[in-house]
Amino acid sequence: MTIHLARVYDHERELLGRAFFVERLWPRGVRRDDLPAAWLKDVAPSPELRRWFSHDVSKWEEFRRRYEAELDGSPDTWRPIVEAAAAGEVTLLYGARDREHNSALVLRDYVQAHLRGQ
Repeated sequence: MTIHLARVYDHERELLGRAFFVERLWPRGVRRDDLPAAWLKDVAPSPELRRWFSHDVSKWEEFRRRYEAELDGSPDTWRPIVEAAAAGEVTLLYGARDREHNSALVLRDYVQAHLRGQ
């Protein structure tokens, strides 16, 4: 049940287990053939939430709360991650520069909480 995080732009990224790209927008300069991951764009924050947050760290706690509410309302979007994590390791790929304040981090914590609750 280990869920790893990896930045898609890191050249030394290690993809452990099943990999999922969890951003709504495809990363610039990355060819789809070069990224061995399933793209779950609908699990990413809504465009409105993403624009509101705009990677402003002062909005981080409120962003987490709002994104978790979006996830609560759309369990089908994150169910593939839960199923893969129940079977083994998973890597969530994201594009944000900030490694400590990004949607993949919230998603990882959210999925792990659901796995523990099962």
